[in-house]
Order: sequence, then C-alpha cells, then structure tokens
Amino acid sequence: MSAIFFNVLARMRGQILGWGLGLGLLGFYLMPFYDTLAEQQETLKQLLASYPPELMAFFGNTTVMFTPEGYLGFEYFSLMPVILGIFAVLAGSGLLVADEESGTLDLVLAHPLSRTELFLGKLLGFIATTVGILILAWLGLVIGRNFSNIDLTAGQLAMPFLSLFGVLLLFGALALLLSMLLPSRRFTASLAGLLLVACYFVTSLARVDDRLIDLARFSPLNYYQSSDAMSNMNYTWIAGLLAAAALFAAVAWWRFERRDIRVGGEGGWRILLPWRRAAPYNR
Repeated sequence: MSAIFFNVLARMRGQILGWGLGLGLLGFYLMPFYDTLAEQQETLKQLLASYPPELMAFFGNTTVMFTPEGYLGFEYFSLMPVILGIFAVLAGSGLLVADEESGTLDLVLAHPLSRTELFLGKLLGFIATTVGILILAWLGLVIGRNFSNIDLTAGQLAMPFLSLFGVLLLFGALALLLSMLLPSRRFTASLAGLLLVACYFVTSLARVDDRLIDLARFSPLNYYQSSDAMSNMNYTWIAGLLAAAALFAAVAWWRFERRDIRVGGEGGWRILLPWRRAAPYNR
C-alpha cells in the first residue's frame, strides 16, 4: 500500500506545486492591500452599498470586510470551495478510473496487491495531496502578513483551511463514489462539478432569499466556515463534513470490491447495478 501511496504523491506533485504555489502567491499578493482598503473604507462602503445584494451574497458577509477576518473572507476564502473544489472533483473522479480507462489498472491488480490496499493507497495519496496544497496556500498568507498590518496569528489563518479541508474531502470522496457508479470519468467529473456549483449557488443565494434556507441545509458548503473559523470555529460542522466524506469513501470501496475492472476505455450503464460482483477473481 505504501508503494501506491507514494506513487500517487509522485504523480500529483505537479498539482501540489501548481495549485499550492498559485494560491499561496495569491494570498501573499492580497495581504498588503488590506492597509489600503482600511484607509478608504468609507468610500468603499458607499460603493458596496450600490451593488445588488444578490451579487454580494457570493462573497459572504460584506459588513465586516474591513476587519482582517472579513477582508480575507471576502477577497480570498469566499471562492476557495469552488476553486479548489475543481481540483477535488477532478482528482477524485480519476483516482481509480483514470488508470482503468487507460488500461493499466488490471495490470496493477495482477500483482500481489489486494483491491483494498490499492484503494486505501490511492485515497491516502489524494488526502496527502490535498493537505500539501492547503499548507502551501496557508504559507502564502502567513508570509504575506509580514507586509501588512494584519495581526492574525498563523494558527488563526489555518482555521479556514481546516474547514476547507473537510469540504474538499467530501467532494473528492463523492466524485470517487460516482466514478464507481457512472460509465466514464468525464461524466463523473461533469456531474460532481455540477453538484459543486449548484451547492455554491444555493448556499450563497440563501443569504438573501429565505425560501432557499431549507434547501441550503442540505448543501455541504452551508457548513463551510470561511474566515469565520478564525474567531468561532464550529468543530461539529467539520466533523460532519469528514463523516460524510468517510461514508462516501466507504461506499466507493464497497463498490470497487464488487465491480468488474475494465481493460480500457469507458464502460456502460450496467455498472450502476450495485449487486453485480466482479466476474474474475477478486483479491
């Protein structure tokens, strides 16, 4: 299993550096602008008041954006679930199926390696990759605070990333589960991405439309705490996100143990049948 884990890390090192350094540089770039924003807050408050509330709902609570926490929530953390959610969906949807569609998964399983070991190695590699990206993004904010008047500690800056970690694991595990049920990776990624965007819109618009509040309770992004986590972290919400991710991963593992491995290419809708067991020998 360790060989699979390190193989996943090696294959995803480009994504760790690309996503992590990109978001870290973005955070580093945004931190010094807080000083200018604070100096011009009266003018900016009037400007923000002129925008439709439906538009500003996508950026969280704008009434506190002139505090360090509010500024980071508005400028940085508000879009992180969608931006990094794209990574989670793409990585989760291809964690096993990418090798299957390329015709290499059956060759890997021809070695003395159980399906469970393969699944866990891949899943742990995805988790470690996600953690690596978030650490690099966090370091960008930590370094950038030295060039601004933001007095948040490194621990406070880490709290939103902890909440974000739960969201990313959930959508990554959901994409992994869907890849075990749907006939192709591209279909899986499209559906998981659509669910991600739909959750984002429902959660955001529920802030200005009370009719969507009940529906928003079913959205994982409703429990993403953004910069609010710096001062009032809700660990119950994080536990709930991680529990849902664990459930999706467990069902995906159960399905992987019982499905036929394709030699290459996309599959058919027959793989939706949950009771189908793999015809060849299952380790």
